Amino acid sequence: MNNWAAISFSAFAFTAAALLPATAQETTPRVDAKTDWSVFVADDPTECWIVSSPKSTVNTKDGKVVAVNRSDILLFVSYRPGSNIAGEVSFTGGYPFKEGTTVNMKIGSASYELFVDGEYSWPASAEEDRKIATSMQRGATAILTAVSSRGTRTEDTFSLLGFTAALEEAQKRCAPAQ
Repeated sequence: MNNWAAISFSAFAFTAAALLPATAQETTPRVDAKTDWSVFVADDPTECWIVSSPKSTVNTKDGKVVAVNRSDILLFVSYRPGSNIAGEVSFTGGYPFKEGTTVNMKIGSASYELFVDGEYSWPASAEEDRKIATSMQRGATAILTAVSSRGTRTEDTFSLLGFTAALEEAQKRCAPAQ
């Protein structure tokens, strides 16, 4: 959990580059796209991740919709076989989260709590990662609600179309050596 920012900076950088024009995409390790989810692979060390950006975003302050500047808003599931990480769920909201808060993730009738550190958040354990991934495979949308360090409430809705196929592709590409 605490290694997310350090270990996956390269994953974030590659993914953010994929959102740029086509010339930048030539250098990214995107290997597949499954509806609303993309699959990425990097070497040295081997990492695989799937990622999606939200289909809709609502930002409110004091109950009123407001315009805010946010960097990339991304929901990930990552695999790092060399670090024994399999299916780590994480979210970056494109801003620093308010200290002492959590991100709420709602998939269907299930709700999960993601713990924050700066601009990143993730579940408390690998067991929670597995529960969330299972819910994501069964669900249609994931809604993540958080509060920025400036007190803005954000609600980001992600499509889960293609999630299962993307997850299976990442699992296959980053399967531990047998």
